[in-house]
Amino acid sequence: MSNAGPAKVTIYHNPNCGTSRNTLAAIRAAGIEPEVVEYLKVGWTRPQLEKLFKAMGMTPREVLRVRGTPAESLGLTAPAATDGQILDAMVAEPILVERPIVVTPKGAALCRPTDKVQALLPG
Repeated sequence: MSNAGPAKVTIYHNPNCGTSRNTLAAIRAAGIEPEVVEYLKVGWTRPQLEKLFKAMGMTPREVLRVRGTPAESLGLTAPAATDGQILDAMVAEPILVERPIVVTPKGAALCRPTDKVQALLPG
C-alpha cells in the first residue's frame, strides 16, 4: 500500500475569470482539492514561467493574454517582440499570463476552454 497520498493538482487561478472559476469547479467535482495559486496576488518568477511553458509545450507568445491587458500598448503583440521580452513583461505584469493553467502528475495545460482540464485529471 502506498503512502503517497492524493496526486497534487495546482491551478494558477484568477477568481475574477469565469473560465478559471469553471475549471476550479471541474477539478473539485472530480473529488480533488487543488492548490489554488492566485497569481495576480503572488506574481510569477521567470524560472517558474519558463518551467510551466516548457511543461505545456507552449511559447510565451502562445500564453500571452491580450484581451483586457496592456499587452498591445507594451508592444508585446508586435512580431519583433521576443520571448524574453514577453517573459519579463509577464513577471512585471502578472495579468499578461492567460489563465487558468493547471498542473497535475499527468502534465500541465492552459485550460481554456475548461474541458481541457479533464485530460489532466486522474481516473
